[in-house]
Amino acid sequence: MNAVPKSAVKPATAIRVLLVEDQTMLRGALAALLELEPDVSVVAEAVNGREAFKLALKHNPDVVVTDIEMPERSGLELAADLKLSESCARVIILTTFARPGYLRRALDAGARGYLLKDRPASELAEAIRRVHSGLRAVDPALAAEAWSADSDPLSDRERQILQRAGEGRSSSDIAGELRLSEGTVRNYLSEAIAKLGAVNRVDAARLARSRGWL
Repeated sequence: MNAVPKSAVKPATAIRVLLVEDQTMLRGALAALLELEPDVSVVAEAVNGREAFKLALKHNPDVVVTDIEMPERSGLELAADLKLSESCARVIILTTFARPGYLRRALDAGARGYLLKDRPASELAEAIRRVHSGLRAVDPALAAEAWSADSDPLSDRERQILQRAGEGRSSSDIAGELRLSEGTVRNYLSEAIAKLGAVNRVDAARLARSRGWL
C-alpha cells in the first residue's frame, strides 16, 4: 500500500511508524489516532507480514506496529524477517492475545514491545516512544505471568506442521507443501502430540494454540 498522506506537517525528528493490521477499519483508526501525536508519523500501512516487510525496506521506519495473526505472514514472522535482514526498525506487537507463549515467541523473534488492543491509544503512543528510545514496552501483567508459564516445547518444524494439521490439512498435503515425506510429517506430529500430552493432532493443536505456542 502507498504511504499515508499527512494531515499536518511533522518535524523531521518525528518517529516514523509502519502500521500492519489486516482489519481495514481498525488500521485506519489506529493510523488516525497516531497521526494526532505531534512526534509520530505513520509513513505506511500494510495488511500482512509479507507486504509489511517490503514496505519496511522501502520506507525504513523507526518502529513497526503489527498484529500477530494476519494472512500470508504473521506479525511474529515479520519480526523475525526484520531481525534477519538487520533492519533498524524496532517491532511492537499489538494484539488481542494475552498469552505468555505469544509474548515469549515475540521477544525471541526480536520484538521490543508487546501490547494488548484493549489498552488506551495513549499507551501505544508512549510505547512507540519507549521502543524508539531503545527501551522495551511490554504489558506488565502479561510479563509477570510469562515468568511462571511453561516453556514452549515445540520445535519450529513441529509448530509449522501442527498448525497446518490443526487447520484440517492431511499429512500428504502438509508433506507436499513443506517438501517432506508423509512419514516425516507423521513423525513430527507424533512428537508434538507426545510433548503436549494430547490424544491426537487436533487436540495437540488446540492445546498449543491455547498456550500461545501456535
